[in-house]
Amino acid sequence: MSQFRSLAGVLRGSGLWMLGRNGPGRGCSSRVTQLSPSPSALSSSYVEEMYYAWLEDPRNVHESWDAYFRNAQASGPVGEAEERRPSMLLQGRAMSQTPAMSLKVVEDHLAVHNLIRAYQIRGHHVAQLDPLGILTADIDSFVPSDLITTIDKLGFYGLDESDLDKTFQLPSTTFIGGHETTLPLREIIHRLETSYCGHIGMEFMFINNVEQCQWIRQKFETPGIMKFTDREKRTLLARLVRSTRFEDFLARKWSSEKRFGLEGCEVLIPALKMIIDRSSAAGVESVIMGMPHRGRLNVLANVVRKDLDQIFCQFDPKLEAADEGSGDVKYHLGMYHERINRETDKNITLSLMANPSHLEAVDPVVQGKTKAEQFYRGDTEGKKVMSILMHGDAAFAGQGVVYETFHLSELPSYTTLGTIHVVVNNQIGFTTDPRMARSSPYPTDVARVVNAPIFHVNADDPEAVMYVCRVAAEWRSTFNKDVVIDLVCYRRFGHNEMDEPMFTQPLMYKQIRKQEHVLKKYADKLISEGVVTLQEFELFRQCLFALVMPHLYCAPPIRSRCCSHKLISATQPPSQEEVAKYDKICEEAYTASKDEKILHIRHWLDSPWPNFFTAEGEPKCMSYPPTGLTDEVLKHIGEAASSVPLQDFSIHSGVSRILRGRADMVSKRTVDWALGEYLAFGSLLKDGIHVRLSGQDVERGTFSHRHHVLHDQEVDKRFCIPLNHLSPDQAPYTVCNSSLSEYGVLGFELGFAMASPNALVCWEAQFGDFHNTAQCIIDQFISSGQAKWVRNNGIVLLLPHGMEGMGPEHSSARPERFLQMSKDDPDRYPEFTGDFEVQQLYDCNWIVVNCSTPANYFHVLRRQILLPFRKPLIIFTPKSLLRLPEARSSFDEMTTGTKFRRIIPDEGPASKNPGKVKRVIFCTGKVYYELAKERKQLKLEDTVAVVRLEQISPFPFDLIKAEIKLYANAELIWCQEEHKNMGYYDYVRPRFLTVLSNKKPVWYVGRDPAAAPATGNKFTHLAELKRFMDTAFDLKAFEGRSF
Repeated sequence: MSQFRSLAGVLRGSGLWMLGRNGPGRGCSSRVTQLSPSPSALSSSYVEEMYYAWLEDPRNVHESWDAYFRNAQASGPVGEAEERRPSMLLQGRAMSQTPAMSLKVVEDHLAVHNLIRAYQIRGHHVAQLDPLGILTADIDSFVPSDLITTIDKLGFYGLDESDLDKTFQLPSTTFIGGHETTLPLREIIHRLETSYCGHIGMEFMFINNVEQCQWIRQKFETPGIMKFTDREKRTLLARLVRSTRFEDFLARKWSSEKRFGLEGCEVLIPALKMIIDRSSAAGVESVIMGMPHRGRLNVLANVVRKDLDQIFCQFDPKLEAADEGSGDVKYHLGMYHERINRETDKNITLSLMANPSHLEAVDPVVQGKTKAEQFYRGDTEGKKVMSILMHGDAAFAGQGVVYETFHLSELPSYTTLGTIHVVVNNQIGFTTDPRMARSSPYPTDVARVVNAPIFHVNADDPEAVMYVCRVAAEWRSTFNKDVVIDLVCYRRFGHNEMDEPMFTQPLMYKQIRKQEHVLKKYADKLISEGVVTLQEFELFRQCLFALVMPHLYCAPPIRSRCCSHKLISATQPPSQEEVAKYDKICEEAYTASKDEKILHIRHWLDSPWPNFFTAEGEPKCMSYPPTGLTDEVLKHIGEAASSVPLQDFSIHSGVSRILRGRADMVSKRTVDWALGEYLAFGSLLKDGIHVRLSGQDVERGTFSHRHHVLHDQEVDKRFCIPLNHLSPDQAPYTVCNSSLSEYGVLGFELGFAMASPNALVCWEAQFGDFHNTAQCIIDQFISSGQAKWVRNNGIVLLLPHGMEGMGPEHSSARPERFLQMSKDDPDRYPEFTGDFEVQQLYDCNWIVVNCSTPANYFHVLRRQILLPFRKPLIIFTPKSLLRLPEARSSFDEMTTGTKFRRIIPDEGPASKNPGKVKRVIFCTGKVYYELAKERKQLKLEDTVAVVRLEQISPFPFDLIKAEIKLYANAELIWCQEEHKNMGYYDYVRPRFLTVLSNKKPVWYVGRDPAAAPATGNKFTHLAELKRFMDTAFDLKAFEGRSF
């Protein structure tokens, strides 16, 4: 230890211990630390303490001490910590008697360490990512001052050209040395440039997990790690041929059709196949994908393996559509297919989700479906089911739902345990340059919020792309975290094939016109390497479709040879006879497509439900059983709702009071709103139906009425869900507070509901009007999803609604919007044979209800599962009715034989003598209780009847007709608490008139038209209420008015 004591004395004499120097590096997150203990602290004992701590574990000391001791230990006794002993590198330097020289050695080594770290952090800024060579992938376009792009930059670290051939010890945070622990500075810089400044740029040093950072360093820094066998190169070439030739064929046959081709990023197809191959090898059995329109047809053909004739017939303008809905354009359609993965010889299911033109809207939907499949398979580690999301660069940076989806990625009830994101980075958004489209350097910067590594790669280097995809798949399998691949490419044509990009990007498209195709580049590379011959490459190009779908398109004599991939792996090219057959495949599929006369949307279904429908996709019956239950079942679930199933579980006194109240109701055979919901959920769980309730604050309930999760008041994070303790063989109940997101979370729950018809999936808005931030999901998926994509979905939206003086933002769930999108015809009275209710429900696009009793809420939730098909259900749920004593139901309304009541007729004195009734008020929801109270006070119960519409859409024409006939002499009123231009009036009025054959008016009573849904002034609110209540019961209010 004498040398350490000597060193301590030297340092004390200089009064200085510089472990580094601060530099002017821009944005340097690996800041160079200046650590300056006082001279008195730098005693020999202090150095010895550091030394012994280092011997125990190098991580016990600062990295600068670690570097120094590694270099100095060589002079210690032989055998002492042998693996840490460096070569004689620093023997003649570090122990020099000159203090300045000793300090210089330490500083130079620390400078090299900082240099390595600078490349790891900022090397991507100078990576060669743009295939066109005219842009930088990041819009900052700056060259970091701490990267050695010129010799003079060495001065930043206190080094100069004379240091290039000096040898330096490598830190443990790099793998550039391979098995070597020291390298000359010149070689260090070369290897860093090779790893970080070539065709791959990496962003990962922001990740706060050392193990993960080391894993990535090892994958990209290890010399020679990015190698491919000749077989792998031939496979890549064949896949690139398929991708390119497919687009060429479409361009030849339909040159004037929009198809949103993949030209300029043909490498996407082999990239996806590499991800799928690697994931399949790791045990993945199902891959759910979402993507925008660009390249969708190519992905369907070459990745999912959609029948080519089915794709080609989509271009036929004369093809008649089957009576299945509106359908959608070809580049929005999805597909579900199970096949053998030829690389792993394992079964794999691929699902490409249909999506609208609203870019990124499909992201949370894919995640929800992935989560559901993992849930039903018991895949708690994400080893069997995974998701791949493809994005455009402008949308990835610009659409907020991307951020919302990322923030679901590690939440316990929403995580899919790692998603691979592939950004097709065109370096342009329609006509908008990146510098006008985003403020972040890269389009992928949003992924940094969840510590997802980001791999930028030049898409004209297929092998670099394949390697990045391989690493991404392994990352996801190893760490179950998201990862982003940024394919920096270009768009050979405009936004679509009919668009002229030279209007707005003339210089870019001049370069693109000169740009050599990636297939030609890669083929030339392999030919020069001797991997393939020119003749073989030409044969590859001719054999496109025999390789695309060998199990469907190969002629029987050659099928076995294709399916075993002999074309790819054999050293001999296929025979000329086989080539001739392969070359005909595309034309034969094109010819076959012309035989199609009817376009069936169901051939493009992305989420089939085996055995739920008939083979033709029809319901197995057109009826449903009563939704009531026995008293015993109701009592059993009610007792569970009013008790704590765990021992020694301390609940809040307020919750205890709520549970006692429930127990009291059960003993009296009555239910309030929360208990009615509890009984519905519990009964379905007992029948083996999974129930999932998601949304903001749903565990307790926005209005503190639900309390489905009980929290121990004495033990942190101990909680109990009583609904999971009903019976041993019940289905699991999932109730989960979501992030403060509507768009992302509603999309997620919609995707979850796609996976199985045997689940009740509910999303509750904190307040009903908050659904408008998820309007895209409602409009593009929920309302029209079945019409466009033949996709049934039984999701339930719970939207708190009611005018209670709470202001414009907490009152209306905007029922008028849902009703406007309901597709039933207001001017035609439906004619059905069989069950009128079920036929109406089957024909509608969704069901809209506003229940006024807990019993009806109970029944409509159970009906949602007992129906022989699935439709979205929109429920306007109450607020004040949750605790209103009058808004309770008896067990008698829920027992065996009872069912949902589409309307609730007047059951008071008016119904006993309908001939004397002068006015019938039709209404829905909470306003009924205000009308009933006012009528009672005015003693008009035998003169005015009040009828409640519980199901608003589809409109109960048959029941309304019966009520109007019953009160044939009465004046008809529609009363609502919403403003006249909102609520239900515009929907119900024409349908009433259809029932009345336009021979009698239906007068409006309610608030006047307004811009805002409700007033923010309590006095005004009450004045409006009194005004329309007075009108509702003024029997002369409409005298003399013409109809």
